[in-house]
Amino acid sequence: MKQYVFTIILTAALTLALSWGVWRLSLRYKLYPGIRERDVHKTPTPRLGGVAMFLGVTAAFLMSAQHPFFSLIWAQPERIWAILGATFLIVVIGVADDLWDLDWMIKLGAQFLAAGLIAWFGGLQIYAIPLGGMTVVSTWVSFTLTIFAIVIVMNAVNFIDGLDGLVAGVCLIANVVFFAYSYLLVRDFGASTYSNLASFIAAALIGACLGFLPLNWSPAKLFMGDSGALMLGLLMATSAIAITGDLEPSMFDPDEFGRSQLLGAFIPIILPVVVVLLPLLDFGLAVVRRVSKGKSPFSPDRKHLHHRMLDMGHSDRDAVLIFYAWTAVVSLAVLLMYIGAQADWPGEYLLGVAFGVVGVAVCLVLTFSPSRLSAKRRAAASTPPPNVLEDAR
Repeated sequence: MKQYVFTIILTAALTLALSWGVWRLSLRYKLYPGIRERDVHKTPTPRLGGVAMFLGVTAAFLMSAQHPFFSLIWAQPERIWAILGATFLIVVIGVADDLWDLDWMIKLGAQFLAAGLIAWFGGLQIYAIPLGGMTVVSTWVSFTLTIFAIVIVMNAVNFIDGLDGLVAGVCLIANVVFFAYSYLLVRDFGASTYSNLASFIAAALIGACLGFLPLNWSPAKLFMGDSGALMLGLLMATSAIAITGDLEPSMFDPDEFGRSQLLGAFIPIILPVVVVLLPLLDFGLAVVRRVSKGKSPFSPDRKHLHHRMLDMGHSDRDAVLIFYAWTAVVSLAVLLMYIGAQADWPGEYLLGVAFGVVGVAVCLVLTFSPSRLSAKRRAAASTPPPNVLEDAR
């Protein structure tokens, strides 16, 4: 565990320092776009934070090559270089889009190319699906399924990037839960070492999000932009695929495990989906909404979930915290179900289900009941100063 903790601390420290440097350089050379109609912020803000996050994550990968504990990760170096190459490509495209607003077809093409690098050259593909021992028998089906999974998660994470601290915080929570799951899964299925690619990627992303949040928290000095959001989605999808690929197909056989243990076989699909449930929901709603109007699924609008929460009366910060709560409640509920089943707790799934039911109820109340403090802030913001009222008279 201490090796992962060191990875998190190192990545966080480097990302924080690099984020500050990127922020200063962006201000000095005016590397930021103007305000768009759909933007919530009112002051031009640099969007190159993804560069700092990428450099922090890359440093963590290079550091791991020198540590004996992570030698298993580097046993197949083509995987690592494919991941870093794909991440570099998506960050470059993201930076170009943040500065010059690229056509969505160019961005989508780059996303498919990056996903292809990981699936083809890295060999990281969805080979098994934990549904009654199903395996993907066709190489091309596995390759195609993997690419679409990575591209969908990338866009889902990118779509919710609209409020200060939203993506960084949601991904921080998601990766903490996923790290705990992957670490426990390796232990539960008798691996000789806790070193695995999925846990390492999650740890690096935890550090990157921790290091970036101080400059991204409301009011944000620096945004991660498309480069950071797409990178987070790419690596989160990759870590989920990596943990599935490291498991033996026999663990998906219901005859091998009882009902309790079988829950663990479903988690490789359930948990990665659950931790990005809100981004995936927002992405799905946006695609349906835009296509139904005859528009491109990637045409921008101001009807994302976070925009709707602002329209309901929540302040920016309250909306972000509610998103955090939803992510934590849903993902922790599933994780507790897994732990309870594996540890043979009384009731097995009961604690996770109870936590989820209570947590969802609380989140629903918070979501549909904007706080009085937010209402007071809005009223104060909408009330003209005294001298304006006098001039109006």
